Amino acid sequence: MLLFAKTLEFKIKLTNMNNLIIDAAKDKIFFMIIADSKSYTSEFSNNRENFDKLTILIIKFLKNHNLNIKNLSNVFVNQGPGKFSGIRASLSTAKALSFANEIDLYGFNSDQVIDQNYTKIIDLFNKGVLIKNLIKPQY
Repeated sequence: MLLFAKTLEFKIKLTNMNNLIIDAAKDKIFFMIIADSKSYTSEFSNNRENFDKLTILIIKFLKNHNLNIKNLSNVFVNQGPGKFSGIRASLSTAKALSFANEIDLYGFNSDQVIDQNYTKIIDLFNKGVLIKNLIKPQY
């Protein structure tokens, strides 16, 4: 009976995950939160000014949706191929957020997102395709 209770508790934890997706490899900097059945997105110009304040943009984005960094379960970041500056800025920011806040970090590739369907990334995560803390930039 105790084993069943632990299994049920584990399933509940899996469904209450808050996932942040960061993609700066393309023409826009794109953020997405996927939390249970809800999702929120935001886009910014892919330029140096926004790279310099990427962490601030992420924090404001989370705050606008009543979340903070401590609420995140996973961070997913596009590791390319794509724009060099965008990939470098987003990877370093995602790694810093992950390390400082003990959040799991996963990388995905540009070709894994078709027609901006970022929910595919969560499907890949659930299937075990994405490897935790293994980031291989592709410029």
